[in-house]
Amino acid sequence: MPAFENSPQEGHASTGIAGLDNVLAGGLPNGHLYLVEGTPGSGKTTLGLQFLLRGRDAGESGVYVTLSETSTELHQVAASHGWNLQGIRVRDLVSDEGLSEDAEQSILHPSEFELGETTRSVMALVESEKPRRIVFDSLSEMRLLAQSPLRYRRQILALKRFFAVRGCTVLMLDDKTAGGDTHLHSIAHGVIHLEQSASDYGPDKRRLRVMKLRGVKFREGEHDFHLDRGGLQVFPRLVAHEHPHDFSSLPQSTGTRQLDELLGGGLVPGSNALFSGPAGTGKTTTAVSCAIQAMKQGRKVAYYLFDEGLGTLGLRCKSLGLDLDAYLASGQLQMRALDPAEVSPGQFAHSVRHAVEQDGCAMVVIDSLNAYLQAMTGGKFLLLQMHELLSYLNMRGVITVSILSQHGVVGDVRSDVDLSYLSDALVQFRYFEANGSLLKAISTIKSRTSAHETTIREFRLGKRGVEIGEALTDFQGVLSGIPRYTGNVPLLGQPTLAVPG
Repeated sequence: MPAFENSPQEGHASTGIAGLDNVLAGGLPNGHLYLVEGTPGSGKTTLGLQFLLRGRDAGESGVYVTLSETSTELHQVAASHGWNLQGIRVRDLVSDEGLSEDAEQSILHPSEFELGETTRSVMALVESEKPRRIVFDSLSEMRLLAQSPLRYRRQILALKRFFAVRGCTVLMLDDKTAGGDTHLHSIAHGVIHLEQSASDYGPDKRRLRVMKLRGVKFREGEHDFHLDRGGLQVFPRLVAHEHPHDFSSLPQSTGTRQLDELLGGGLVPGSNALFSGPAGTGKTTTAVSCAIQAMKQGRKVAYYLFDEGLGTLGLRCKSLGLDLDAYLASGQLQMRALDPAEVSPGQFAHSVRHAVEQDGCAMVVIDSLNAYLQAMTGGKFLLLQMHELLSYLNMRGVITVSILSQHGVVGDVRSDVDLSYLSDALVQFRYFEANGSLLKAISTIKSRTSAHETTIREFRLGKRGVEIGEALTDFQGVLSGIPRYTGNVPLLGQPTLAVPG
């Protein structure tokens, strides 16, 4: 992951989660009470444990007060992440006696344990331990004991004042079993909302939103996060304008003279090119050829592969004389095969950030946008997040090549989504008919950075990789979607072209 801005500031308590500290603009201001809310399983307990562990590592004492889980269960949760809670006091207000038949409805010790006694027990613990950090899990049990909203609010206010006087930074966890509690939102100094939603396929999607944080300009909006062994990993929403960078905008050669001519000089740093066309027209191979040329010039490349395996792509490239092994071994090429069902948009964006900011990659290839679309919850989110990612890469001076596969072979060829307006250069790959054969053509539809060719050239893949012929004239049916070449310019591999008339 990239080194996040807004690292923990003086007077702020780090949450132990770098991405969340970034969202909070440096952590949680010390000495206040915060609400962490979310449905069961969304990651509240894990977040609370990370908060206490970070404090322990910083030399701050911590207490975990639990009314919903036993101390044994908490230690098991910690062990599942590879953590040891040594040095953190776990106070378990659930007892075996409270769960006996004599206790009837009550789960707390003694059998008729009242809310006031629960509150006094917590206060006594704080007085004796003098912790700097406290996690209270959970407010649902407090709400049940109170039996009335007024009494519940009074007790929370009493605890808030008590903790504030003693300089404690407190996380109160709420599983939202009673729905949204706006009164609690008004009491807390800050509110962090965790959301977990089931997807039609693949793992659940998790997002985080800071609802409020008094006196702090935090990063608004939804932020993807993952809950896995090792705890929560938060991916702050990418904001492109926060990452300006100086760079040279001189065009870089693609390694193929005719393609450079089509593009008006080559690929320009700080711009993105979209390779679009039906399956099998050579979009991926052309992108690999451009990447190899960039690496020959000493630049690093990050290649994100959504459609096929690394082994398949490697074999195909070798057969065309495009061997990637040496670049992979040296680390100059980072090629990552990603499963769109498993990766979230936020995780992908920050993987790209890491490649650019930490590894120094000057070229990024996304193959393909069609598969990336499957990781999103809807087309609107794809366009917004892809726009932000491409804008970020442009501001960093990176050459970006994106691949978009279109449906169909000839005729009405369509895309899942129109991304052409996001691209600085659009390179179109097409099939065409000539002499009874199905051949391939390439052309540049637009370029915002240079005066590009408006011609159509023949394109093919051979043992030497990408081959592009001279400009072809006398095409028929280009606009109808079924181009047919009837000109006299020789095609690739043909010294002469005999066409009647």
